[in-house]
Amino acid sequence: MKSRQSTMKSLTTFVLAAALAVPAGVVTTPAAEAGSTIERACMKSNRRAASKPLCGCIQQVADQMLTRSDQRKAAKFFKDPHRAQEIRQSDRASDEAFWKRYKAFGTTAGNICQ
Repeated sequence: MKSRQSTMKSLTTFVLAAALAVPAGVVTTPAAEAGSTIERACMKSNRRAASKPLCGCIQQVADQMLTRSDQRKAAKFFKDPHRAQEIRQSDRASDEAFWKRYKAFGTTAGNICQ
């Protein structure tokens, strides 16, 4: 069972790349109507730990912390993890603001969805 926990933790880490501590004040308005963009991408990621409960939990956190647009952008990281790195290193103010929201989301989901 410990191996399964390790695998789930690895998926969460992948999903929440660079999820470093960020002040809670960086959170955006909830987007509960955003649907299951993150959940679908998580389930299609072909990671062993991907499961309906884990991906659903990550989606619930995303619905509370990320806008619909943020979720679409973040979902693309599942197919193209390098894109996350590009956004993280970007000098654009909009990418920096997104990355702060994404990190806050990652920290929260990492703490809740274990």
